[in-house]
Amino acid sequence: MEKQRELVLVATEASAPLARKVAAQLGVEFSEMVRKRFADGEVFHAFPCNVAGRHLIIVGATHDDASHQEVLDLIAGGGFWNAASINVVIPFLGYSTMERVKPFSREIPKGITRTRQIFLARPGFVAFIDLHSEAVLHAHSGEIGTLHIWTDRLVVEKINSLGIDDYVLVSPDYGFSKRVARLASLLQCPHTAADKDRYDTDKTIVGQVSSVVRGRTAIVCDDMIRTGGSIIQTACRCLDAGATEVYVMATHLVLAGESRRRFAASPIKKVIGSDTYPGVESDDLLDVYSVAPLVAEILSSHFNY
Repeated sequence: MEKQRELVLVATEASAPLARKVAAQLGVEFSEMVRKRFADGEVFHAFPCNVAGRHLIIVGATHDDASHQEVLDLIAGGGFWNAASINVVIPFLGYSTMERVKPFSREIPKGITRTRQIFLARPGFVAFIDLHSEAVLHAHSGEIGTLHIWTDRLVVEKINSLGIDDYVLVSPDYGFSKRVARLASLLQCPHTAADKDRYDTDKTIVGQVSSVVRGRTAIVCDDMIRTGGSIIQTACRCLDAGATEVYVMATHLVLAGESRRRFAASPIKKVIGSDTYPGVESDDLLDVYSVAPLVAEILSSHFNY
């Protein structure tokens, strides 16, 4: 209990629901930031308690510009008020697909540049959940502890809870096939990958899927669902190849634009994912599990209590 009193757990406004679950799992009090918004749009923040000499934990997805800036403000505030250490958990990293640029494209690699902004704010430790690419972990000079938290255990537990007897895991492209192969090894089930080509920013074409799905339930796995286009195409190719039904599973349920309508109109039985992306909850379409137990376990190990 003495070590637990040394911890102060806060969150960005959008990630507060997840942070409350993490606090409950850790057995610490969740500290709600004091916030006010002025008429000109400026935002006031204050810590609700004294953080000097205590270990500050900040939980915050950077899914939009305001939340990204809030993470930076909270880190800087912890340093200003003399926190003993500043520890950040990024459940979902915005712009994570922009970690590389094509030669001569003049594109800004925001996956790297925005992650570097977080590191430049001088936290001592930053953990990310199911990154699209681990390249962003190295966007600092080696003075900051980083950790990539994989949700494999939670995914395996969730799939086992579905009660499906004969299933195959399907990656929507070869880029994610290593992760799917790892999950398939843990689940002791077959796996395959679809052929996918991207021809525009949010547009892809999915070719074919192996006949290994024939007569089985296909579970299409990815790290995130944004518009859902390639996932739905992959699901349809699975059915074309003889799958009996299709589930979809992804850690980060962004579900931008008309994606929910597309999924509702698709033959997909259920969309399964975590609560890393703010505002996502279980309903008729979504089956959402929480990463809070895993995050709490990581933090408990990090603080050695």
